[in-house]
Amino acid sequence: MKIRMLVAMSGTRNGQEWPARGEVADLPTAEAAHLVASGVAEEVVGEGDVETATAPPAETAAPTEKRRGRPKLPRDADGNVIRE
Repeated sequence: MKIRMLVAMSGTRNGQEWPARGEVADLPTAEAAHLVASGVAEEVVGEGDVETATAPPAETAAPTEKRRGRPKLPRDADGNVIRE
């Protein structure tokens, strides 16, 4: 998994210096996911790795809206409740 470092880290990783801030590195998926989750790096989506999304098909019938709570009481033109 390719990641881009968001911070500069001191020390070494497997005997080599960590990539500098802004540099891209190719790391094992588990290690890269850990760095992304902790906010130290971000995943790089390069050419050929473009994520695509497909929208779900539109519903043909209008959904029926279910209200929660008490039903609305009928009202006249002035907004007064009509009691029967």
